[in-house]
Amino acid sequence: MRKIILLVLVFQLAFLASICAQENTIQKEKWHWGDPLKQDTSAGYVQVVKVDNVLYISGAVARDVTPEGITSVYKALERSLKSFGATFQNVVKENLYTTDMEAMKKYNDSRKVFYKGDFPAATWIQVARLFMHDARLEVELVAHLPK
Repeated sequence: MRKIILLVLVFQLAFLASICAQENTIQKEKWHWGDPLKQDTSAGYVQVVKVDNVLYISGAVARDVTPEGITSVYKALERSLKSFGATFQNVVKENLYTTDMEAMKKYNDSRKVFYKGDFPAATWIQVARLFMHDARLEVELVAHLPK
């Protein structure tokens, strides 16, 4: 009888452990489009990762910090957002990396147009260089989708 009880307890523990493991697994949807480099997962790059109702959008880059460069970055991010039915009003966090902070401050109005006054929490950092050696600006976003 003790062996049967012990066996039942072992099976129950194994079952509970499998349930806990399933609940702790994050279900990620990964998205790529366009540029073949962005589709090459061997490079360790994914355009967008969606977890539940949150989008993590990889950085879009520009070769210069000008109104045109800034606009091109935010239009690329806008395409990613639109692919999920979102807009800049869904963005809750923005991380901006630039090699020229003074130019970014000077042309910030080009960025503001996309948010329409509904700005997210933001971090702006000046760096020595970005992954692409000729890039001068990179912006990544976190957006929250309605359920």
